[in-house]
Amino acid sequence: MSGTDRFPSYADLHRHLDGSLRLETLRELADEIGLRVPEQLYFYRGMGLQEALDRFATTLAVMQTPAAVRRVAAEVCEDAAREGVTTLELRFAPQLHRGAPLEAIIEAAADGVDGRAGLLLCGLYGEPPSVLEALVEAGRRNPAVVGIDLAGGPQTGDQFGMESYRPAFRRAAEQGLGLTIHAGEGRPADEIRRALEVGATRIGHGTSLLDDPELVEEVIRREIVIEACPTSNVQTGAIARFEDHPLVEWLTLGVCACLNTDNTLFSQVDSRGEHERARQLEGMSDERFRQLVENGHRGAFRR
Repeated sequence: MSGTDRFPSYADLHRHLDGSLRLETLRELADEIGLRVPEQLYFYRGMGLQEALDRFATTLAVMQTPAAVRRVAAEVCEDAAREGVTTLELRFAPQLHRGAPLEAIIEAAADGVDGRAGLLLCGLYGEPPSVLEALVEAGRRNPAVVGIDLAGGPQTGDQFGMESYRPAFRRAAEQGLGLTIHAGEGRPADEIRRALEVGATRIGHGTSLLDDPELVEEVIRREIVIEACPTSNVQTGAIARFEDHPLVEWLTLGVCACLNTDNTLFSQVDSRGEHERARQLEGMSDERFRQLVENGHRGAFRR
C-alpha cells in the first residue's frame, strides 16, 4: 500500500481550465478550426513563467465557443474524479473566450461542471480594473462562481498593479466571493504581503513566503491558504527541483498549505501523482500529509 492510499480523496483548488484539457480533446477541437497543435506543447523544467503563459495561446484558440468551454469543463471534472479529487475548483479568464458574451461563457463552464466544481474567474495582471469589476458582477449572478483570482504575473510597464484592483476585490468580498491571487511565484515575498493587504485569503504559489519571517507569522495567524503547485513551480523556474519546494517546512511551521496541479495538460501531472511525490518529500510525516490534504478540503471557497 502506498503512502497516499490511506487518503481516499484529495482537493485541487488551483487547476486552470485552459491548461487542463485532454490531449485528444485539444486535437479534436484544433482540427475543427484548422489549427495545428505545436510539437512544443508541454512545460519543461526551468522554462520561465512567460514562456509557460505563452503556451495558453493554443488552448485558448480552441476554447472560444460556449460548446468548447462546456465540453472541457465537463471532461476536467471527470478526470479529476478519476484522480480521487472530491473537492475541486477550476479557474479561467472568461474575457479571453470571445466567441460569446462573458455571461454565456461563464454559464457554459457552469453547465459543464454541473455542481462538481466551483468556478474561479481570473483577472490578469495588467488588465484595466473594469475587467475585474465585470468579472465580479458576472460572478455575483452565477451561483457556480465561488471566487475571483488575479492570475499571470506583473510585467514591466503595466499601467495597472495589484492596488488598482482593490475596489473590485472589495466588491467581490461584499458579494461573498473568495479572493485568491497569484503572488510570490518566484517573485519577492512583498508581493504576497500586498496581496493580503488588498483582501486575498488564499495565495497561489507563494514560493518566496519564507523570505519574510514576519509575513509567515501573519499567514499562520490569519490562516491564509497557500495553494502549492510544486511541479509547475519547477517548470516555471520558481524552484529548482520538486525536492526543494518549501511545502514540508510550511506545514511544519503551521502554514495552511494545500497541494494542487495547476495545469494537468501542460505540466503532465494529475492530483494523485502530485500527492504521491509530495508524500515522498523528506520530512513529510503521515500527520503532515494528512494536514496537507485536509487543508485543501477546508480551504475551498463556498457561497
